[in-house]
Amino acid sequence: MIDSFLTDDQRMIRDAARDFATEVLAPHAGQWDRDVALPDEVVRQLGKLGLLSMIVPAEWGGTFSDYVGYALAIKEIAVGCASCSTLMAVHNSVGCGPIPFGTEAQKAEYLPKLATGEMIGAFCLTESQAGSEANNLKTPAPLNGTASGCCPVRSSSRPTARARAWRSCSLSPTPSWGRRVCPRSSCPRIHRVSTLGSPSTRWVFVLPILARFHSRTARFLQTTCWARGEGLKIALANLEGGRIGIVAQAVDIARAAFDAARAYSHERMQFGKPIKEHQSVANLLADMQTSLNAARLLVLHAARMRTEGLPCLSEASQAKLFASEMAERVCSQTIQIHGGYGYLEDYPVERHYRDARITQIYEGTNEVQRMVRAATLGRLKAALVSC
Repeated sequence: MIDSFLTDDQRMIRDAARDFATEVLAPHAGQWDRDVALPDEVVRQLGKLGLLSMIVPAEWGGTFSDYVGYALAIKEIAVGCASCSTLMAVHNSVGCGPIPFGTEAQKAEYLPKLATGEMIGAFCLTESQAGSEANNLKTPAPLNGTASGCCPVRSSSRPTARARAWRSCSLSPTPSWGRRVCPRSSCPRIHRVSTLGSPSTRWVFVLPILARFHSRTARFLQTTCWARGEGLKIALANLEGGRIGIVAQAVDIARAAFDAARAYSHERMQFGKPIKEHQSVANLLADMQTSLNAARLLVLHAARMRTEGLPCLSEASQAKLFASEMAERVCSQTIQIHGGYGYLEDYPVERHYRDARITQIYEGTNEVQRMVRAATLGRLKAALVSC
């Protein structure tokens, strides 16, 4: 159904990502989850395929075509390995996405390396008191850190100021991928329950003595910080693309679970026939497929709007809200169809369920998505009244 709406280029991108996910990722995803790491060679292969530069313009070594192709690629990678799709989505959207706001020198320095995977992007936004409330950051303009290749960092240019005008965005270049931040300090790797191959770490930024910092403010802003006071705008400008990536991931984590459920329903015999022939299971599979198709259309609609340069914050929020909750539901139903086997690591469905759950939290919690929708509806009501 959806294939008929795609261009030849979009089908080519999707098929290349699908082949890579099927041949390279899926056979080893369970082991990488247990190892809590993705091999460096897999990351290099992502770079060679152009999957790490999908929103980087060609002039900087990127492979940007449109956001539909980007969403399709993430969807296919998510079927093979959710951890790999997390790395790909973060690297592309909030890793590479803010850098075009920087100086020409910064773009020339970072974008070609990010495009090939020589450097891996990350994004620092959340603090203990500032998750969904991104304007409540307290980190003062940072200068240093370790863990990824290149990290756009949102911070406060004035630690005591709360006004949006002082929120800035900086680049923090770092020497290695996947290593701990401050290994001799109390900042260990964060242990999560899902997408384990894509690591998270706490960041500690080392600041110079305050007086010394003030004496070198001009030099610092010239070399590492751009658009002083525009940090919040830069972050929000990348939320649409970031959410589209997470929606695509959620949809096809659920698709991987659904495919497993459908295959198992053909194999599992109960009361003398495959369980797919029992009406309760057949109805469940039908509902799962319907939900998947609905979510897929939502993400492609938001991606097409983004490609055409149309505002799509509301559409991306709707897609993320629906798709992430659909993904958890479908993965839970898949476990139910597998019965006791669904709770065993021998089958991948327990991993799909764990991986799906995070999509309701990162790139904006679902509570925030509902707030966005409510605000949009309020503006729509006001516009109708004024007419």
